[in-house]
Amino acid sequence: MISGVGKIFTLAPSFRAEKSRTRRHLTEYWHLEVEEPWLELDGLMHLEEELVTQMCQQMREKMPEELKFIGRDPEQIAKVKPPFPRITYDEAVDLVQKSNPSFKWGTDLAYEEEKVLTEHFELPFFVSHYPKSVKAFYHMPDPKNTKVTLSTDLLAPEGYGEITGGGQRIHDAKLLLARIKEEGLSAEDYKWYIDLRRYGTVPHSGFGMGIERTLAWICKLEHIRDAIAFPRLINRIYP
Repeated sequence: MISGVGKIFTLAPSFRAEKSRTRRHLTEYWHLEVEEPWLELDGLMHLEEELVTQMCQQMREKMPEELKFIGRDPEQIAKVKPPFPRITYDEAVDLVQKSNPSFKWGTDLAYEEEKVLTEHFELPFFVSHYPKSVKAFYHMPDPKNTKVTLSTDLLAPEGYGEITGGGQRIHDAKLLLARIKEEGLSAEDYKWYIDLRRYGTVPHSGFGMGIERTLAWICKLEHIRDAIAFPRLINRIYP
């Protein structure tokens, strides 16, 4: 769609079969997905911080009493303004290893590691350039270091962790096919996806945002189920 209409987004339910019984996970959540043509990693992070800033400032201006009622001081989110801090995955590993020396480079950042990182920041912050091993095959490898990707997660402070994940997409068909084979996946299963690159595409980037987790952070909610009208959890599917 970006080849025809440019900037696009979708907002729809998303389903995850993760075995995650935590205050941060839902089996069904609302998923904002954004894609923009001719956008590289730096531009993507700028887009995300502008969006999150707008969300926070609008809520602070229009609903200060409601925020106070549920326990969030509006002045706390008044500080949410760009630019957000940015660190690389390598720098994140260094911070995590200070409290957990056994954490190895190439391992994905789980909640425990994210929680450690959030202790160092008062604003949402970006972690970028994750290893290929922990990101989907369609993330663009970094031309300067092909062990990592042009990817980024946005983490919320106060222990809430990841609220967005995204990056620059591979737009070259040959490179995409090589990454599919490298991951041991079937090229036939992704034929339609590869064809999108074969028959016309442009450099582009995108991200996904978990609406409830973002809302839980902004509103300082203890449990993510309080950010959705009909929470579906690992042990509760029927509304």
